[in-house]
Amino acid sequence: MGDTRLTTCRGQAIAPHLAALARLRIRVFRDFPYLYDGDFDYEADYLRRYAECADSLFVLAFDGDALVGAATGMPLAADVEAFRAPFERAGIEPATVFYYGESVLLPEYRGRGIGKAFMTERERHAAGQGFATVAFCAVERPDDHPRKPKGYVPLHGFWHSRGYERHPELATTFRWKDIGEPAETDKPMVFWLKSLA
Repeated sequence: MGDTRLTTCRGQAIAPHLAALARLRIRVFRDFPYLYDGDFDYEADYLRRYAECADSLFVLAFDGDALVGAATGMPLAADVEAFRAPFERAGIEPATVFYYGESVLLPEYRGRGIGKAFMTERERHAAGQGFATVAFCAVERPDDHPRKPKGYVPLHGFWHSRGYERHPELATTFRWKDIGEPAETDKPMVFWLKSLA
């Protein structure tokens, strides 16, 4: 990880980092496959719920004083209905699942083991809190999407190598505005799970 240092914080201790993470999310999620035309006010409001949840977790990567990456998580039971509902429909109790909100890292810091450290820290936290399962969801874009960069490689191989399995039966949609589009549209999202048992 070189000179990059990781730090973790929970609940209200997250609050001082919300603005920096909002800016980082907007920057990283502009890239394919999210193509997110971000809004700072929305981001700040979205991230505030982590500060309001005592059992939330931020794993932050700094280069000096600059935030260059972050991974978040909270109990699924504390998250919004759009994320809980697929589990409830499948008979999986949300109280048993720790949900990863995002993992964002500036491109120049990728390939240094930071993503692995993000996964390890969140898994450690979830196991310590007694969760049976960890989960995240990822946007599904068609292979022939016109904005897909040449040579793009999805993170599926990395996620599989960390023990996560794609569960297409656990799906939802989430709305955001793509770059260059006039309005928000629903995006299909599929969950990936790993058992901690």
